[in-house]
Amino acid sequence: MLKYLIFCLYLFAIPAFGQSPGQTFDLVILHGRVMDPESGLDAARNVGINGSRIAAITEDDIRGRKTIDARSLVVAPGFIDLHSHGQDAENYRYKAMDGVTTALELEIGVADTDQWYAERQGKALINYGATIGHVPTRMRLMHDSGTFLPHDTAATTVATAEQIAEMKRDLEHGLARGALGVGFGIGYVPAATRWEIIQMFSAAAEYHAPAFVHLRGGNTPDSPMASLEEALAAAEVTGAPLHVVHISSTGLHSTPQMLATIEGARRHGLDVTTECYPYTAAMTDLGSALFGPGWQEREGITYKDLQWVETGERLTQETFEKYRKQGGMVIIHSIPAEIAQLAVSSALTMIVSDGLILNGKGHPRGAGTYAHVLGYYVRQQHALPLMEALRKMTLMPVQRLQARAPMMQNKGRVKVGADADLTLFDPQRVIDRATYEKLAYSEGIEYVLVGGVPVVSAGKLVEGVTPGEAIRAPVQ
Repeated sequence: MLKYLIFCLYLFAIPAFGQSPGQTFDLVILHGRVMDPESGLDAARNVGINGSRIAAITEDDIRGRKTIDARSLVVAPGFIDLHSHGQDAENYRYKAMDGVTTALELEIGVADTDQWYAERQGKALINYGATIGHVPTRMRLMHDSGTFLPHDTAATTVATAEQIAEMKRDLEHGLARGALGVGFGIGYVPAATRWEIIQMFSAAAEYHAPAFVHLRGGNTPDSPMASLEEALAAAEVTGAPLHVVHISSTGLHSTPQMLATIEGARRHGLDVTTECYPYTAAMTDLGSALFGPGWQEREGITYKDLQWVETGERLTQETFEKYRKQGGMVIIHSIPAEIAQLAVSSALTMIVSDGLILNGKGHPRGAGTYAHVLGYYVRQQHALPLMEALRKMTLMPVQRLQARAPMMQNKGRVKVGADADLTLFDPQRVIDRATYEKLAYSEGIEYVLVGGVPVVSAGKLVEGVTPGEAIRAPVQ
């Protein structure tokens, strides 16, 4: 009996969630509404942080060398953007103000893994990472004149067997150097054969790395489904995990059927995931193959539905032909509102931005994606619960990547031992302020921590900090 009483006293004396009596933390977050999609925790808690990790989550009073009063704020895992083309200081600032702690270039990818990571080491506001890309590899091999996306030879040249083998070797090298997967913009390289795509998928499969795929496209009513079937078949025959990018802008009116197809494939054991951005317009390079012959029928739009990013003007046939020759970003008003909402609310989709901002101009998704979901779709439209929205922004992206990059196991969660990548926002005020005509920072994102370091404090960017770290698979 005495032993039992001693045991009980010991048990009830154990501090909650890693707290030690009298401990002073580096930073404490007090009185916040902690929401963790993995455990389902949604309750008032105090969070203690030591160094770059969460050290305590408790109802007890705790103290720290620095304190954040999170009363009326949600304390969530930092948002993880799997599809972010803007990988520079300007874009990282917009991301941080939108609650993003990790932004990854996974769709198009990069041509040189080591060089890309080295250029950002010690200089990034938030965490960063990339795939090795089929498109940039093809562009380099075929001496395409484009920069970000193909403009000529890479889009129009059918590769020889030798070229396919060389591209595959380049992808394998990038994967060996820690790339997060293989990026595919099949729609931008229509000359790439089905066999070429399968060979590139096989490179991903050899490294158990996901293939992040912009589907091929086409100009028939059934093209979105046919393009999805190509990617599903390549994943099935090679064994590569598949992630289908921006399902709503690719699928348009076929989005419900495509989501149902992905759900069926998952139910039968295929490792396939997908994503969407929460807007009714897309954006890409007007000089790319997406605007080749048949674009109007393929997209169901015409010149007036295109908005030139540099000036904000809607295009005519004359300005279309002028700007297409020079190349540049154009916003494409093509996604029905009901399709955008369907994609955002689907249990299958992760939230991404597909963002790219150049000199203060771009699509509003580059600045406001996450606040738009929280403010518009969650609070105003009641299209999905807050916890589900957070799951799409945090846990689901982590689950897609953590097998390839084990370091992701410490992200996307609010738990003891996890990285202190946290976003604190006011659920009653959070909203995006960026429009198609003018970009602006989101509002209601009050604090953003990257590895325990505030990069946003009291709703404003913190100057002179660069805590962002490389998100990378193990280098071989």
